[in-house]
Amino acid sequence: MEIRWLEDFIALARTRHFSRAADDQNVTQPTFSRRIKLLEEEMGITLINRQTLPLSLTPAGEEFLTLCEQVTERVRLTRDRLREINAGQQRRIMVAAPQSLLGNFLPEWLASTGWQDHVQPYLRATGWIAHDYFQALMRAECDLAICYWPVGRCDLDIDTSACTYRVIGHERLIPVTGLAPQGEPCTVLPGTRQQPSPWLAYPKRGLLGSAIKAHLARLPQSTHLVAQSENLYAASIKELVLLGYGMSWLPERSVSHELAQGTLVRAGDSRWDVPMELRLYRHQHQHHAELDKLWSELAPSRS
Repeated sequence: MEIRWLEDFIALARTRHFSRAADDQNVTQPTFSRRIKLLEEEMGITLINRQTLPLSLTPAGEEFLTLCEQVTERVRLTRDRLREINAGQQRRIMVAAPQSLLGNFLPEWLASTGWQDHVQPYLRATGWIAHDYFQALMRAECDLAICYWPVGRCDLDIDTSACTYRVIGHERLIPVTGLAPQGEPCTVLPGTRQQPSPWLAYPKRGLLGSAIKAHLARLPQSTHLVAQSENLYAASIKELVLLGYGMSWLPERSVSHELAQGTLVRAGDSRWDVPMELRLYRHQHQHHAELDKLWSELAPSRS
């Protein structure tokens, strides 16, 4: 199987038309059609439904498309890095981080270390959950990953045994809510059994959701919450809180402006705050000169 066959398949999935896809790939339509057929024969299954207009992918084809995109992206990244090495350029360090940290932490932290010209955010990581970061480190898809991490005990189904980390900052998840028309908080903790507090939650399998659950379990006071929705992104949850749909725990850095302006207020005092570390992870077997140099300059943490 050739990489260009995978690129052909992506082009066909995008255009849903053999002739247009062939033009995109700069080959004749007979040559393009033959390569798609060879790809299907190699995989041993039909990937294209040729009986529909426009063309459609079979269920197997939809699954195969995801694999094609992952493989071709990895090949592209590897080619770029090899070109840098061949040209004698310093290799930039690829760091994955949640969207909330890209805007509210990473620029300042890089400026404080002096490494802002050597580190590049990996933007494909903004939609990942915690498990995805460690899988990407294992695949060398990125060099470093910044993660929120609970300070207190928390059961997490995440294998970090092949990685080591540095603690590069701290954060708190604080409970916030919008204001009612009368100027009072829309929601306050802990809620009651009769009137539970509307809660804009994180996915239960996610790291932030697990950290909040563990923290609430340690408090002596019972909490009465009713989940209105689940969302992976703190920024999206923040918008819903601002619109008055409930309360949620959000990174303090991400709501500092709104708290100062009074458009958001606390839904509970500091006992409800969830302390978090900001951890910078790397895979133990991933090495190159720039990465090792940065790592050696950072204060060591536990591994």
